[in-house]
Amino acid sequence: MALLGDQYASSDEDGPVGAPQNGGTTSTTSVVAAPDVSLDVWSHSHNDPEARANSVQDPMRLQLMLAKPTDTALTYNVPYADLARPSQGPSNPYKTTQGNALKRKNALTGDAQEAAISDATFTAQHRTFQSLGYTKDPTVNGAFVGDLVKAQALGGRDVIQMRPSKEESAASRRKRQRKGDASIVDGDGAYKGPWARYQDDQMYEDEAALAEEELASDEEYIEEAIVPARSSAVTKLVSDYQDDLANTESTEFNGTAQYDYQGRTYMHIPQDLDIDLRKEPGTQKNYIPKKLIHTWKSHTKAINALRFFPNSGHLLLSASADTKVKLWDVYHHRELLRTYSGHTKSVTDTTFSPTGTHFLTGSYDRHMKIWDTETGACISRFQTSTKAVPHVLRFHPSSDTHEFLVGTSDKKIVQFDTRSGEMTQEYDHHLQAVNTITFVDENRRFITTSDDKSLRAWEYNIPVPIKFIAEPYMYSLVRAAAHPNGKSVIFQSGDNQIVVYASTDRFRQNRKKCFRGHNNAGYAIDVGVSSDGQFVMSGDSGGYVCFWDWKTCKMWHKITAHEGPVVCAQWHPQESSKVVTAGLEGVIKLWD
Repeated sequence: MALLGDQYASSDEDGPVGAPQNGGTTSTTSVVAAPDVSLDVWSHSHNDPEARANSVQDPMRLQLMLAKPTDTALTYNVPYADLARPSQGPSNPYKTTQGNALKRKNALTGDAQEAAISDATFTAQHRTFQSLGYTKDPTVNGAFVGDLVKAQALGGRDVIQMRPSKEESAASRRKRQRKGDASIVDGDGAYKGPWARYQDDQMYEDEAALAEEELASDEEYIEEAIVPARSSAVTKLVSDYQDDLANTESTEFNGTAQYDYQGRTYMHIPQDLDIDLRKEPGTQKNYIPKKLIHTWKSHTKAINALRFFPNSGHLLLSASADTKVKLWDVYHHRELLRTYSGHTKSVTDTTFSPTGTHFLTGSYDRHMKIWDTETGACISRFQTSTKAVPHVLRFHPSSDTHEFLVGTSDKKIVQFDTRSGEMTQEYDHHLQAVNTITFVDENRRFITTSDDKSLRAWEYNIPVPIKFIAEPYMYSLVRAAAHPNGKSVIFQSGDNQIVVYASTDRFRQNRKKCFRGHNNAGYAIDVGVSSDGQFVMSGDSGGYVCFWDWKTCKMWHKITAHEGPVVCAQWHPQESSKVVTAGLEGVIKLWD
């Protein structure tokens, strides 16, 4: 008991609690075991001994009262007065009176009530609020929000209910003048069309004109004679559209001499060179070009396609966005030989026939035309049934087949016969514009790619794909070239790489062969393979021409070719290291 002090006693002993023992005369301040809790500790008067005792213990008690929100037990004895005290501070507007749950708050500024309403009703009420300033309250039947005075004046009708009836519309149409005859310009029955006035408007305009022409007091009214115009009816020739310029073709010979000393044209394969251009392509070993040997400048806009003459490669055909197609001499004078004009918009693609005597062009004017390479005459014109834009053109490689394929912007591959000019087959399974057409398997099948990021293989003349490849990681395959071994096809992918697919029955991707290191995203850049199959070539959006080794897939060489993106690149079929490139600046360069 001595440890408790003189002022404390055991509850088991007799006498009042806190009575002094042994009759001690020392009087000290009594310590209250459970004092009153007061948050306002500094408002007590320090003259009161009990208040002084409370003020001494309040800082500790305040620290004890700051309990965590997650605590489930209190660490001190809370008086009943504090438990029953009302909450202090501003009230929480989102706290309910039942329990401590918060009100539902599904918007930043509060609660947004849900209402089941159809799209048509919502659109009608929204237009009503924009036009009239009021709308119905979907939560309360028969209630309105907005301009209630206007809602009461109009009877709460919405914009749909305020439409004129059929009788009112018919009456208003009867008040309108007749549209007239389109063949009459002036006079009675002249064509007014959508500018025909209403009778009320004509009356108001006449009254306004009379008011402006009131005579002054010293003027005399003189009636002016109005001579009616007696113009004849407009003939159909006047209102007819201009002739379609896409059906007018022309050609111009630009070379120094059209015939040589033996009367032969430029179609003759030269034999006075140090290389035999008549041999089978791919018999010689290829090398990487190192220097620029010639530049052709004649086009005024970007070049979209370059094609060597089949097998020999002594002529070069170029198609440009300036609507012109030009033929160049690769040997001897290396000059511009002929210009073919007949398209009204940019030429998208061109291709030689298997023999080279004709070539096919397609343009954004939706026309396809077959030209005579030697004379420059346009032999025939083609258009798809939907008048779609041709993106890619390919003759059937067999010389005895007079047919060609065209991949269009309306997701179709269309097959035409050059002799009859009619469409013979239609391959319609792609979902977007077709980008490439490549013949494989001894020309019995062909592979197509599209902007739908898929690859499809077809049997020739059968409009059902035999293979469909579309993976989530695939990008659009924009250009293609067949490998000389006949077993693979390389594709320019839109993710800055060149991928390889087998051209056999399985058409699987060869994941071991992938050529990277160039940038082609955003452009349709040509890809090519050397005639012996040793090197892979591609343009670049930075103006480079890149070469890879076919076996190791490593970049062999990279040369700076143009100032802008290199979109066209072709390997010479006979020369061991000659390459032509072209870009968006309209310049063609020959490398060796």
